[in-house]
Amino acid sequence: MESKHRLEMKGISIEFPGVKALDNVDFTVKSGEIHALVGANGAGKSTLMKILGGAYDHYTGAIYFDGEKANIRHPRDAKELGIDVVYQEVDTALIPYLTVAENIMLDKMANEMKRKHFIRWGNIHRSAREVMKRVGIELDTHTLVQDLSLAEKQVVLIARALATNTNFLVLDEPTAPLSQTETEELFRLMRDLAQNQNVGVVFISHRLPEIFEVCETITILRDGQVVFDATIEQITQQKLVELMLGRRFEETYPKIHVPIGDVILEVKGLNEESGRVRDVNFTVRAGEIVGMTGLVGAGKTELCKTLFGAYPVKSGEALLHGKPLTMKSPHSAVKQGLALVPEERRKEGILVDEPVYVNLTLPSLDKFTKGPDFVNTRAEKSIARQVIKELGIVTPSEEQKVAYLSGGNQQKVAVGKWLIADAEIYIFDEPTKGVDVGAKRDIFELIGQLAKQGKGVIYASSEIPEILDISDRVYVMYDYTIVKEFETSEATEESILFYSAGGQ
Repeated sequence: MESKHRLEMKGISIEFPGVKALDNVDFTVKSGEIHALVGANGAGKSTLMKILGGAYDHYTGAIYFDGEKANIRHPRDAKELGIDVVYQEVDTALIPYLTVAENIMLDKMANEMKRKHFIRWGNIHRSAREVMKRVGIELDTHTLVQDLSLAEKQVVLIARALATNTNFLVLDEPTAPLSQTETEELFRLMRDLAQNQNVGVVFISHRLPEIFEVCETITILRDGQVVFDATIEQITQQKLVELMLGRRFEETYPKIHVPIGDVILEVKGLNEESGRVRDVNFTVRAGEIVGMTGLVGAGKTELCKTLFGAYPVKSGEALLHGKPLTMKSPHSAVKQGLALVPEERRKEGILVDEPVYVNLTLPSLDKFTKGPDFVNTRAEKSIARQVIKELGIVTPSEEQKVAYLSGGNQQKVAVGKWLIADAEIYIFDEPTKGVDVGAKRDIFELIGQLAKQGKGVIYASSEIPEILDISDRVYVMYDYTIVKEFETSEATEESILFYSAGGQ
């Protein structure tokens, strides 16, 4: 029988400019258990795990491994104890121009180079395939990571963590980019790691049913402090949400019903150059929220990016108010009245090293300029403060760097910048990925307000309950094309899943 390990964090506190992110937090996880770490956006979950993974070294408090004090101030300190963290920001954790095998076996390659000054490439690829087999995935180990889907990148990160001698594995929002089948496979792996390989798993997720399905114990953070720590049987979903938010919460998302006007966007026979969008036809009317759904990989993101000019068009056309839409570049899309909130917000939706106000005003910079060289920063900050208040963005000021905000507040910034731009068509690609129930409600209310103003909204998501909650009409995508159209009132989760899976 493998020895049991116990990992304890005691009295952990940390501050960033203007923010006390954690305040005297105690957290314990043991070998062989799956432990949920839950909280609203900005509660401190990811920060606590980054301390555990050695990403932050300026914290106070102590960490104990099997009763002995551990000095974790660098990622290598965590690695030596067998602690691996798979962070939310997939793209920043992988090296895009290296292969799948090289990314998975990165630590082993570094160690080989230290000892032998050369690498046995055959061994690297063979070892990577063995790890992937353990994870239950099949990928060509010679594929460059930059050519993988978001879901595939996520699994490569998990495989990398398991390529070393892992005692504790932290998974920060791992199911956000995964399909239902991929999520079930991840849960199978998590259970196998805990039950058969004695690994302690810390699972961070905003999807409450997942927590109750796979976890045994739970810790809830709110405003940087622990508010609950017990077994999962001792709490209900409703109570969990109330503890997260510090108030009672109505789980339903009120749909704002507004009069639907004339067609403002019509897409005819749209084909993307490399085949990632095929013969797509649909319409969006004024005040209408159009749901675009399907399984992960169905082509929703590719369609959004093609409309926004990020992917080249092979054939077909789009008409905005009856006039041809030029889909040549994101710049031209913005000029013509389109706005896109992309799925990968840190990579494509925000500038993490810039202040909040710069991010919020960037698409509308011409409104704040006088001549070619002068930007009215005072006006920028003033309008930014209005948007921060309107969206409830948690930040000490409009001058805070976006990198220091929680994932949900970064998403609000990615959405908020388009409010100032005042577009005609708003395209939301998985806008609630990685946000808590409170932030999700805020985003839904914002989208409802856009519809009320007569804007057209495309809401692309693989979360079918969300699609049914918010949309007026639903298009279902399968294999890069639209295969079914529903009035939302006539659609069900089962019928959407049937067409999403290729049913006819």
